[in-house]
Amino acid sequence: MKFELTRRRFLIGSSVAATGLLTGCDALVENASVNDILQKAEALTMGSQRLLQAHEPLAREFTEADLSPTFKANGTQMPDSEDYARLMEGSFADWRLVVNGMVRTPLSLSLADLKAMPSRTQITRHDCVEGWSAIGKWTGVPLGLVLQKAGLAPGARYAVFYCADEYEKSLDGSGQYYESIDLVDAYHPQTILSYSMNGKDLEVAHGAPLRLRVERQLGYKHAKYLMRIELVDSFKGVWGGKGGFWEDRGYEWYAGI
Repeated sequence: MKFELTRRRFLIGSSVAATGLLTGCDALVENASVNDILQKAEALTMGSQRLLQAHEPLAREFTEADLSPTFKANGTQMPDSEDYARLMEGSFADWRLVVNGMVRTPLSLSLADLKAMPSRTQITRHDCVEGWSAIGKWTGVPLGLVLQKAGLAPGARYAVFYCADEYEKSLDGSGQYYESIDLVDAYHPQTILSYSMNGKDLEVAHGAPLRLRVERQLGYKHAKYLMRIELVDSFKGVWGGKGGFWEDRGYEWYAGI
């Protein structure tokens, strides 16, 4: 989940160039009018993609013959967390996924609980912001089923995913990685909470014991080491208020591909 912040300059440069306003990228980031342009461009991208998805709702799926011989581990490969280390030593027997916030029935689900729920297996391509892609086979419970079990309270709009990853304590003092998606993506049939990759339980480097797969978006949205899902009506008061660890630092919230 850790990426170089050069993507921030790339996104700003490419978006602003389209408006004929390309100058010094760092200066533009501080310009309120330019930030407004970028936000509108992101909204247009999301709207356009959602329109296309209405006609082709699923990301492309592949066969086992297409599986990549090597699947790089994106970002952090071992959370910097004492709690996570303890859970890993116990083979995640004491791990629980908490689902709370704007829900009718808060949940605390073990890995066994999740594996007992109906599952989905899909072979899809992971596209990393760093420029590489790989095809993997993922099995997990559809996120929509977990949300159905919790029952959404009126006004809930986003699912926020909190992770065990605490590797960036120096950036803002929080030390916690998080991501979010809206309910359109949350209920998409290919959005799953994956506990298996290529027929085996997730390895630590790939997000054990549970990671998000949201196949219509870039890899940094596929949060690893999941600990809690919070349903909210806005990002106000959620860390930097932009909906994700890297989004708080300049990345796009909607990373559609």
